[in-house]
Amino acid sequence: MFKSITSGFQGPVSREFPMRKITFRLAVAACAVMLPALLPADTIVEEIVARVNNEIITRSEYIRSRDQLKQEIQQQEPANAERSFSDKQRDVLRDLIDQQLLLQKGKDLGITGDTELVKKLDEMRKQMNLNSMEELEKAAEAQGASYEEFKQNLRNQIITQRVIGQEVGSKLAMNKDEVAKFYNEHKDEMEHPEAVRLSEILIAPKPPVKVGPDGKPLPPTEAENEAALAAAQAKAQEVLDQLHKGAAFADVAKKNSDGPSAKDGGDLSYFNRGTLAKELEDKVFALKAGETTDVVRTKQGFVILQVTEHETAGIPTLKEAEPRIQDALYMKKLQPALRTYLTTLREQAFIDVKPGYLDTGASAKQTKPVETTAKEVASKNLKKKKKLGVF
Repeated sequence: MFKSITSGFQGPVSREFPMRKITFRLAVAACAVMLPALLPADTIVEEIVARVNNEIITRSEYIRSRDQLKQEIQQQEPANAERSFSDKQRDVLRDLIDQQLLLQKGKDLGITGDTELVKKLDEMRKQMNLNSMEELEKAAEAQGASYEEFKQNLRNQIITQRVIGQEVGSKLAMNKDEVAKFYNEHKDEMEHPEAVRLSEILIAPKPPVKVGPDGKPLPPTEAENEAALAAAQAKAQEVLDQLHKGAAFADVAKKNSDGPSAKDGGDLSYFNRGTLAKELEDKVFALKAGETTDVVRTKQGFVILQVTEHETAGIPTLKEAEPRIQDALYMKKLQPALRTYLTTLREQAFIDVKPGYLDTGASAKQTKPVETTAKEVASKNLKKKKKLGVF
């Protein structure tokens, strides 16, 4: 629900290269299994399919991750779902091991993700127009998800992204020759119609929330709707006055906007001419970069739009295209660099995979943990004592 996909120079809305981040498909985190003290030693609680240092990956985690992959492919590639799933399911265990390695590295680096987790949860709450974190928890549980597992998955995603950015992404570099070469090779693909990049501040009416005797929400009265609409319009005008006095649009959007783009300073990305409602198109395409509309009434409430970029039709210059080219080159270099980094982490770790399961990311230099029985330990200690002349 909260994924974002940006791609190349294509598409009527987003013509940006992918942002400098990589989002891992995370399996639902398994809760730690606490064994009662008197549980028989031969009782099977969960099948372990892999060990990564002191952590384990269970069969239930593996199956959940594989099922999640299948659902994603069916949604994204319905026409080729079967073949695509057949190819990608081979990497399910590899991805789970990669995740464990990155989480363990994050722990070594002191990355907890605590601050980012609080911010992310609050952003989600605002996007869903919920009044409190308790309502967000209820919304998660209403979808059949454990809120604690949901938070842990989000924390894992934050930690892995930070490790990748710090340990891999920060060490990638692009020079001007690479940028120029990419520009010359892909110049024709960059041709585009006239477009504007917009940011918004949405002020939505907020009628009072009432609950009936049966616990169900009651619809607001006409008078309450009108009062909420008038209050929203007045607030929108106050916000516009702040902008006219020189306040930064992005700062005002983060503080006041009720739209899902508030966390990004109101950024809505690019819109080609012909893709907006005519009333809005006539207003925004008449503006120069940096200019702002008046308050505009919409179905969602009252909106103020700013044109942050206004591109004429044609092929952008190298200078105009350079930021997006750098992002494209970054993503192109990131994947192989990340795989190399993960291979290094594997070679520094103890990894053991149960026979019958495939780890496509395995390195020939990986080390399996050596398990020693109590009898073998006692025998080694006895030899050590003899060597020291104890007997």
